[in-house]
Amino acid sequence: AYERRFPTCPLIPMFVASDTVSEYKSEDEAIHVIERRCKLDIDAPRLLKKIAGVDYVYFIQKNSLNRRERTLHIEAYNETFSNRVIINEHCCYTVHPDNEDWTCFEQSASLDIKSFFGFESTVEKIAMKQYTSNIKKGKEIIEYYLKQLEEEGITFVPRWTPPVACKLESSTAHMRRPVSPAINIPDSATKEGLNSKEILNTSGSPSEPTAGTPDDKLDADYIKRYLGDLTPMQESCLIRLRQWLQETHKGKIPKDEHILRFLRARDFNIDKAREILCQSLTWRKQHQVDYILDTWNPPQVLQDYYAGGWHHHDKDGRPLYVLRLGQMDTKGLVRALGEEALLRYVLSINEEGLRRCEENTKVFGRPISSWTCLVDLEGLNMRHLWRPGVKALLRIIEVVEANYPETLGRLLILRAPRVFPVLWTLVSPFIDDNTRKKFLIYAGNDYQGPGGLLDYIDKEIIPDFLGGECMCEVPEGGLVPKSLYRTAEELENEDIKLWTETIYQSASVFKGAPHEVLIQIVDASSVITWDFDVCKGDIVFNIFHSKRAPQPPKKDSLGAHSITSPGGNNVQLIDKVWQLGRDYSMVESPLICKEGESVQGSHVTRWPGFYILQWKFHSMPACATTNLPRVDDVLASLQVSSHKCKVMYYTEVIGSEDFRGSMTSLESSHSGFSQLSAATTSSSQSHSSSMISR
Repeated sequence: AYERRFPTCPLIPMFVASDTVSEYKSEDEAIHVIERRCKLDIDAPRLLKKIAGVDYVYFIQKNSLNRRERTLHIEAYNETFSNRVIINEHCCYTVHPDNEDWTCFEQSASLDIKSFFGFESTVEKIAMKQYTSNIKKGKEIIEYYLKQLEEEGITFVPRWTPPVACKLESSTAHMRRPVSPAINIPDSATKEGLNSKEILNTSGSPSEPTAGTPDDKLDADYIKRYLGDLTPMQESCLIRLRQWLQETHKGKIPKDEHILRFLRARDFNIDKAREILCQSLTWRKQHQVDYILDTWNPPQVLQDYYAGGWHHHDKDGRPLYVLRLGQMDTKGLVRALGEEALLRYVLSINEEGLRRCEENTKVFGRPISSWTCLVDLEGLNMRHLWRPGVKALLRIIEVVEANYPETLGRLLILRAPRVFPVLWTLVSPFIDDNTRKKFLIYAGNDYQGPGGLLDYIDKEIIPDFLGGECMCEVPEGGLVPKSLYRTAEELENEDIKLWTETIYQSASVFKGAPHEVLIQIVDASSVITWDFDVCKGDIVFNIFHSKRAPQPPKKDSLGAHSITSPGGNNVQLIDKVWQLGRDYSMVESPLICKEGESVQGSHVTRWPGFYILQWKFHSMPACATTNLPRVDDVLASLQVSSHKCKVMYYTEVIGSEDFRGSMTSLESSHSGFSQLSAATTSSSQSHSSSMISR
């Protein structure tokens, strides 16, 4: 079929003509090498052709057919302007190693433009355009000639076998063969007189049959029942990747459906799919993910306050997962459980999803490899945009995207409020493009109209909280009690590490021994952000600036204040000899924070240098009219044993441009942030501001 493209091809308008330059055939007819000079009418601007002084471009094309090895190699290079532009192209037709009925095609090309009358970029664009066009038409052209052969009654070409005469006279024939230095004859041309079994071995194929076995060729019924429609190329990629895993991977081999997900995620690029699949298999083994459903029981807090669960299936038979994100206290869950437990729970949901896909495949009798997620945003507000919570969400998305590709069939987002675009702006860059295309977003009650929920979910199973008749057993969520919040040390001691780092740090604050954090700022107008919870006692929060670096942090032993439960760090940075106003300055008014309060805020820096965030023990003032302490003071002091406070905090430095953009969005959403900058400075030219939210 390929040979029918010559001497010219009506399907390639720019291919005007071709002449045979040289031709070689081996006596056994196994090798056929032909070299042609091809005349091309390149689609280039007339001005460029006039400057170059040519109307046509000539290429030399060499085709090497090896019937013994069953390969066709095509090499082409430009003859015209070869001193200015170097173009090399190589194509190869081969027999698939696992199925002899399949033909593999590979193509590569290189372009090197040294000089071209000052039109180098134009020539590059023309070359890329022509090459891309040829690639797209390549399959169409070969299929055209295959159909032409079928119409002529040619549907089969006999396999080449060595002739008997050649076998008897191989040595003398080789001696009489003319040698042409201008033609590159493959080494295989000297391998003559072999029987068909030996030929199979010299070609590098396994000696056992390569077709018809379940391991090397998938059964058509199996594909239709469990995998869906696959092209021969896709089926080939699946077989090759599975075979490679069986030969090299020492752990549990994933099922074909799961291997196929990784291939689809990388558009069936087998090298890229192999890379991410191997990383995922290593990750699963390291964290024992295969056993998570059988060995891990979610904490009661998750069962009570995580507003998500499985709910029947959609119209396509996909398992349906319902998440009432607007009713969920993400901050409370992170504080009570930590990112580790939250991630593990999300992983268990995904593992359950894989299991339900297998069950639904059996129930509906067709391949179901993904699920549908319905997210209800009713109740979404500014507390869901809490920065550490969003950061934890992005990490979860990253892990899920890497290890569960192509598992989300459709995502229905309902009752999206005005604040949703802010959350979407933060999250969407971390979501794969293919996944993003599966999102359907409905504002207000739009999901009840045409093109809404009824197009994807049967009326009988629409949840009651969305106006349906089906009782949904998904927990309603709600605020997690602060009594369930735990410190970073307490969470770490549970030994459920799936990440190597944690967002929050905990610190102990003693009377006379504040905890301080150093932040070095190089660029003025950077933004220091913080978020902390006062877990025990009352504290005063301060921000200071110094032009010189404090001494290296030293942890305060404070033997008198030693504790038996997990405590946290206590670091002092401000030297005792430093004087306020001379060695360092206060850039924010002190903020008194009561036990149980959550504080979020930011400070836009005016100067580079060293900024110190300080949490200091807050002493209760005595009554002004008497030296005796008040009853409230006595009760408060009893609650703070040994004059000790505890805080959990998180800090981050971000660029001012990014931060101001997000703050504008937050302010427009009526976040209720209060300004402290008025207390900081009265200058209208000040670049310093702080925003606090409790």
